[in-house]
Amino acid sequence: MATDYGQGYGLPTEPGHPGHAEGRRHRLPAALRAPVEGRAWRELGYVLLSLPISILLFTYAVTMVSLGAGLLVTFLGVPVLAAALAGCRGFGAVERARARGLLGLEVAEPEPLRMRRQGFMAWIGAVLKSGASWRALLYAVLRLPWAVLSFVVGVTVWTVGWSLLTYPLWSWVLPMHAGQDGIQLYGDEHRQIYLDNPFEIAVTAGVGLLFTLATPWIVRALTMVDRVMVHGLLGPSRLVTRVVELESDRGVVVDTAAADLRRIERDLHDGAQARLVALAMDLGLAKEKLREDPRVAARMVDEAHGEVKTALRELRDLARGIHPAVLTDRGLDAALSSVASRCTVPVQVEVDLAERPAPAIEGIAYFTVSELLQNVGKHARATWAAVEVWRTENRLMLQVVDDGVGGAEVSEGSGLAGLAERLDAVDGILVVDSPAGGPTRVTAELPWREERAR
Repeated sequence: MATDYGQGYGLPTEPGHPGHAEGRRHRLPAALRAPVEGRAWRELGYVLLSLPISILLFTYAVTMVSLGAGLLVTFLGVPVLAAALAGCRGFGAVERARARGLLGLEVAEPEPLRMRRQGFMAWIGAVLKSGASWRALLYAVLRLPWAVLSFVVGVTVWTVGWSLLTYPLWSWVLPMHAGQDGIQLYGDEHRQIYLDNPFEIAVTAGVGLLFTLATPWIVRALTMVDRVMVHGLLGPSRLVTRVVELESDRGVVVDTAAADLRRIERDLHDGAQARLVALAMDLGLAKEKLREDPRVAARMVDEAHGEVKTALRELRDLARGIHPAVLTDRGLDAALSSVASRCTVPVQVEVDLAERPAPAIEGIAYFTVSELLQNVGKHARATWAAVEVWRTENRLMLQVVDDGVGGAEVSEGSGLAGLAERLDAVDGILVVDSPAGGPTRVTAELPWREERAR
């Protein structure tokens, strides 16, 4: 069950790899380049498109729901209301695609309709019972007022900023074609003030520059609300997301248990079972030789005795891999000390726990540290390692540190990735900090559950 660190140990990161130090560096700070970046224009386009789409969506939702509510006195109101909700779900798919294309927001599809049987009536019932349908309707109603506000604010600050910034370029239009001396700052019956001299034009352009620099951030703040609305109302609910996570975690647990059973069966078949079969054959031969040649029979029995010791040792190691008795009897401190004593490098163990966690959590913690120490012995080329275990509020914390060559990664298909999946199955977390050259620090976090009567 040793976890493989993979090719990460001690190997330099190739150029282009996400972890490589080489990256694209901008000469201008983000505040200065934001107005001309593609992201700013995409977010502005999202704000501009939101108003006509929201008007269409609001009109459809209010009209269809009102029609359906008015027809509820007859049976026709039910399918009309279901059609209204289904249409809102369709608009929701369009809005998720628009947010993905312009805002870069990835929102998963909501839970599908759950139909126990086929047919039009079953579809109507599924639509009306679906929480995603009603959230899409709520989005259609709430979207319009916010779209109006964001459209007005976004267009105003964008227009004012660029108009004032480019005023030195187009100021000649007013005196030549409009008969004015520039932008009128103030005017009444007796006096008019125009921005027409070089200093005033420069100040106007400076104010426009401030507006232009601030516009992308204002629009981005407006789209943050859009992100929250799309994610919260058009995506899957938290309950459904949690159910999907639990189903995935259950699959990981089942696969892990099946893999452990196959490993135990293989170890028994290839190890202790084969040795015991050979032992039985040797004892049978010794029995036949007992009368003919007692010395040869005694030597064969002595060899069989050695085989019995080896088989017992293999069975003991196999039982320790399933669940060590020392863990059940004496807890994590003694069990981890036993694992550390078998490691190929010196290991310091420090367990600071006032009480024992639940047996399941305790077992996962034991096997996590055991696999990490096997990695240290096989791959790290370390001269020492340390294990720390402590409790923080309702979490059990594990940390394994070594001074090896580093470079460990939780990459797909590696042993560390499998270990992270096992921890995730019980709401645990695995964090690996292993720069090239070391040291490596692996931190595991498990939920704390109180020990019940054992």
